[in-house]
Amino acid sequence: MIKRPALLARTRLKMKKEIHPEYTDAEISCACGSLMKTRSTVKKMHVTLCSACHPFFTGTSKLVDTEGRVDRFRKRYGK
Repeated sequence: MIKRPALLARTRLKMKKEIHPEYTDAEISCACGSLMKTRSTVKKMHVTLCSACHPFFTGTSKLVDTEGRVDRFRKRYGK
């Protein structure tokens, strides 16, 4: 087995005191009205999508048509 001195030196490092932000309880609010509680260095966060309203988690897909691209695709390649 080959010993790696650099790897061994990194495992011995400890966190420096008094330079890290405080890790406290946090509230994350979503645009859909959902409220989640977790722990973070930021006390309050606001997000636009969460697991309660994101199409991947809810199973509903929303097709956003920008500049008629979907209609152009359907016209070109059929139904």
